[in-house]
Amino acid sequence: MSSEILPPDAAYAALQARDARFDGRLYVGVTSTGIYCRPVCRVRMPRRENCRFFATAAQAEAAAFRPCMKCRPELAPRPLPWTTMDASRTLAAQAAAWLDACDDAEASVEQLAAHLGITSRHLRRIFQAEHGVSPLQYLQTRRLLLAKALLTDSTLPVQEVAYAAGFASLRRFNAAFVEHYRLQPTALRRGGAGAGPASRLRLAYRQPYDAAGVLAFLAPRAVAGVEVVDGQGVTRTLALTHAGRHHAGWLRVSFDKAGEVGVELSPALWPAVGSLLPLLRRWLDLDADPQAIAAALGEGAVPGQRLPGCVDRFELAVRAVLGQQVTVAAARTLAGRFVERFGEALADAPAGCDRLFPTPERIAAATRDDIASLGIIGRRADSLIALAQAWPTLAFARREGPPEAAAEALTTLPGIGPWTAGYMLMRGWSWPDSFPPGDVVLRKALGAQLDPQGPPLAPQAYLAAAERYRPFRSYAVLHLWRHA
Repeated sequence: MSSEILPPDAAYAALQARDARFDGRLYVGVTSTGIYCRPVCRVRMPRRENCRFFATAAQAEAAAFRPCMKCRPELAPRPLPWTTMDASRTLAAQAAAWLDACDDAEASVEQLAAHLGITSRHLRRIFQAEHGVSPLQYLQTRRLLLAKALLTDSTLPVQEVAYAAGFASLRRFNAAFVEHYRLQPTALRRGGAGAGPASRLRLAYRQPYDAAGVLAFLAPRAVAGVEVVDGQGVTRTLALTHAGRHHAGWLRVSFDKAGEVGVELSPALWPAVGSLLPLLRRWLDLDADPQAIAAALGEGAVPGQRLPGCVDRFELAVRAVLGQQVTVAAARTLAGRFVERFGEALADAPAGCDRLFPTPERIAAATRDDIASLGIIGRRADSLIALAQAWPTLAFARREGPPEAAAEALTTLPGIGPWTAGYMLMRGWSWPDSFPPGDVVLRKALGAQLDPQGPPLAPQAYLAAAERYRPFRSYAVLHLWRHA
């Protein structure tokens, strides 16, 4: 995510072409209207001399432009979190990710700097250089755009919108909304959202998107009681904390409109939507660049391939351990028993989604015999208990620091080797460049590229052969598994 943009003439050409490749990476502010738009906006084309171009919505709002009501910048895919950065850009990207997930209404630059282990002065400098705005301007834009989406698409009362978007009070929210958008929040409700019986959010992505491939990956791994996957989407349960409060309910994501994912939430999850939406975007890999991924994968790449992530890193970690040295079907069976024994029941949920995945606290208090009685071998039970007990201290749990360091810390736990840690980073961290070492299927597939009749590659040759897929080796894993 960089403050650098195309030269103005090239940016205007992308606007004229309504080029979706730049959606979420380029915004145009029109001086004659004071409005800023996505490059895919279908309004009348503005004159070149009236256009100012920005790399982020925060930059456009810092320049006093208001978001378009038609193309709705709050729906745009996010800029890409590239893995090949220098240290300052990596820190700036981590800072932005922290702000995206921030649910503390009183969050400060000093808190963020302490989280990153740098001074607040250094943070402001690298953030301004990378994103073109200050950290607090970035956070304010994120919160206002989320509030705009909730006012437009949901039936939440305005006071609950303010809370969900991260504002400390309704008064502060109203003042910020009027100052930045020059209209009252309730103006977005007139004759629009809130009129229907249900609320539904929309999340945009860059096309193409291999929805069938994502659902085909998730379906055989769906855990009874937690998830149901059908031909149109996924329904599942989830518990999370937002602004210090616990929320538990169900959600459904649907691929029923090109370019967008529809999101339905149970009433209990709407107040936590500010924390939930970043999880959904990572889970479904909505911010990926399909053209760049296809170019890295080369011949045979499926258009719009995505890397399914997760909405709960502890859940993903447990399922990775349960899946060691067994088939996908067997791992799913074990996970279903695990949920039935240790998961909490959820009332008023759709059929097939009536239990929450067990919490780290519940598993940390379990005994080896409790878990082994489900048909899980003793060493694996020990591994799950150790994972749960260490969870509060793990960088993987907090998604802090470099992913390589998080993987190394995971391998210090009993029963978690490099392959399992690599898989956890691939899906639990949504790291695009993970490559689990020693995978037999991948060794055979990469060896066949060099010699169709040859043996699986040796470890060093295996890692060397994967270099061609950087920085998208995680996508290469799914690509090679699929074609194996």
